[in-house]
Amino acid sequence: MIPRATYRLQFHDGFTFADAEAIVPYLDRLGISHIYASPITVAAPGSTHFYDVADPTRISPALGGEEGFRSLVAALRARDMGVILDIVPNHMGVAGGANAWWNDVLRHGRDSAHAQTFDIDWDEPIVLPVLGTPLSEALANGDLTLERDGDTWSVVAYGEHRFPIRDEDQATAPDLPLPDLLTRQHYRLAWWRVANDDLNWRRFFTINDLASVRVEDPAVFDTTHALYIRLIRERLIDGVRIDHVDGLADPIGYCRTLRERLGDEAYILVEKILAPADPQPGADWGLDGTSGYDFMEQVSLLIHDGSGAETLEHLWSRLTGESADFAPEEFVARQDLLSWQFAGQLDRCVAAFAAIAPDGVTSAMLRRAIERLLWVFPTYRTYGTGNAAPASDAPIRAVASERVAPLIPPGETAVVDMVLDWLAGTGPRAAEAGEAVRRLQQLSAPIAAKAVEDTAFYRYGRLLSRNDVGADAELLGIRPALFHELTQERAREVPNAMLTTATHDHKRGEDARARLAVLSAAPDAWAEQVERWMRSSADAPVHPADRYMLFQSLTGAWPEGGPEGDFGERIKAWQRKALREAKLRSSWEAPDEAYEADAAALVDALLGDASFVAEMSAFVARIAPAALDNSLVQLLLRLTLPGVPDCYQGTELTDLSLVDPDNRRPVDFAQRMRLLEDGDLPPKMRLIVDLLALRRAHPALFEQADYVPARVNGPGADHLLAFERRHGDATLRCAVRLHGHVATPDDRFTFTNGDEVSAATALGTTAIWYDCINCNQV
Repeated sequence: MIPRATYRLQFHDGFTFADAEAIVPYLDRLGISHIYASPITVAAPGSTHFYDVADPTRISPALGGEEGFRSLVAALRARDMGVILDIVPNHMGVAGGANAWWNDVLRHGRDSAHAQTFDIDWDEPIVLPVLGTPLSEALANGDLTLERDGDTWSVVAYGEHRFPIRDEDQATAPDLPLPDLLTRQHYRLAWWRVANDDLNWRRFFTINDLASVRVEDPAVFDTTHALYIRLIRERLIDGVRIDHVDGLADPIGYCRTLRERLGDEAYILVEKILAPADPQPGADWGLDGTSGYDFMEQVSLLIHDGSGAETLEHLWSRLTGESADFAPEEFVARQDLLSWQFAGQLDRCVAAFAAIAPDGVTSAMLRRAIERLLWVFPTYRTYGTGNAAPASDAPIRAVASERVAPLIPPGETAVVDMVLDWLAGTGPRAAEAGEAVRRLQQLSAPIAAKAVEDTAFYRYGRLLSRNDVGADAELLGIRPALFHELTQERAREVPNAMLTTATHDHKRGEDARARLAVLSAAPDAWAEQVERWMRSSADAPVHPADRYMLFQSLTGAWPEGGPEGDFGERIKAWQRKALREAKLRSSWEAPDEAYEADAAALVDALLGDASFVAEMSAFVARIAPAALDNSLVQLLLRLTLPGVPDCYQGTELTDLSLVDPDNRRPVDFAQRMRLLEDGDLPPKMRLIVDLLALRRAHPALFEQADYVPARVNGPGADHLLAFERRHGDATLRCAVRLHGHVATPDDRFTFTNGDEVSAATALGTTAIWYDCINCNQV
């Protein structure tokens, strides 16, 4: 069942199945066909997102349990609606003692029934980096004690963290000195700072509370997916979205297995970042496509004006002293993260290759080859299995080989080539290379994510609307012709992929990005304004780069009526996260509280300065018409291009949110329901209602019609985009104007049957136009 349109909901104990059931009539009237639900299985206590799954076999009682879920589904089915469910196969939450499987592994070690569930290297006790000090200090300080619950003894840290004692020691636990007792366990309690170097189990990125799962093991797959398979068979869900598929050992094999188990009728998507060298994961993976980050990136590039790149680059560099280009920032960030947060994972990856390397190839040589490849790897990962690799990997390896060539130490080119051969399935002892290849591929993905999206994006600030999930920050904009090509490729390869412009992971809301995109088309006006703000704030003890990015964030998130309520606190929360993610003047590991206080004081000073507030309000009002144009353009394209449009919760109204958790704030559904009831809708909501009604009335036109670009003639050729969708006698024609271009009498659209439409007539003073011809015959 291919959804007509989805609506993403973030479930947690503050928004349950009952809350979702209450808005089903509203979603139906909006034109939605499926709820697109965040994970719903049992999560760590107090979770606000439910990606920290503690038990994948049960629907969370905190959300209403299976009874509550069935009630929600019944309400949806009564309106011919359904559910797409987000699932988390890569990792589980292991903090807080709520994960019975993890606790069993800690108690029984290799003999645990769940020992193969988690990706653990069993050559030493499981390292648990949970202590605030080294173990010797924690023991000396009395931070660790023994506690008895019935007949069972546990180690207690800081009065709240409990770790089971192995069965063999239960009878003698109170008779042994605590240091001796700890040395006998299947785990080793350790200072939290050793995690990057000593961790002997794979975690999700750098989060010690999330342990990776060996879903490639058939028994583990069966246990962790039994619930989802049952929900599909009972028609309680219609499909799934796979979280972080690139973290798995064999993503392609996993997706094919999941398709086999869920059946041909299930709608299956993956969360995946697509680099230019990446093909669309579609039918050959057993998928309907991705969850839409690629579309979000492409439409973002379309509404940005690439001609503003040079001015914005020079402005950033001149005002901050930082690199005008993104590539150097990414390169340094990759080096930083690989040598620090992923040092232990790199060590184990090198050791795995050293175990199969021929004589004369040392571990040091392999380390140099692997780390240099990871400094410049062009995609999240490749998909080899050791003795084989898909043909689609070849271009990725070719780009990696070209990029790494200048970095290879003299005489060691053959070692890099050997590593690439292993990725291709043709290296020495290829039949034994599976473990080494797996470790490298499961290292390249988090390096890309953490170094780019969670580090370099917070260091480089040419234009923050281009620093978002799935984005290529080196590019500012693309021409309409390339957008057509990318759309046609997606329509050809994955016609039912999801289209989205807002997610629970975005760094700023879709309308905040659309507003900042205006600056790419008016860089001189922006420069004049921001230079004045930079000069007036020069006395603040805050680095120029941090000040410049603050002014951009304020511009993007500035409320239409001016700052009010908790706006200042939201900005300061973003600022604190940005500083710590950048890892330059503060960090999560060692926060510079004095610097953060200075940065927060600047926010307070700006928002308390009536002159600045007036200037910012005037500037935002000045660019508001162009910002609305951008918002409507990306919305029209999301609702009319081949694919399934998704609406992230609340974004039917203006979305000026910041990075999580700001983008997961409660949604005022009562307000939205009143607007829909009254019928006096704001522009975004009106367009959603109208176009989703069209999709409901004429499904074939959107599900089966071709996508055909129209020819654009005239001076606006690089600033106008038009296309048509044709099915039988019905045709949908759409056009948009970009970058503030005002259509002239010479601008014309020529469609496939030779019809010519004047852009000036069609668009007039608006940014979007659509016309559905002969739709009554569909």
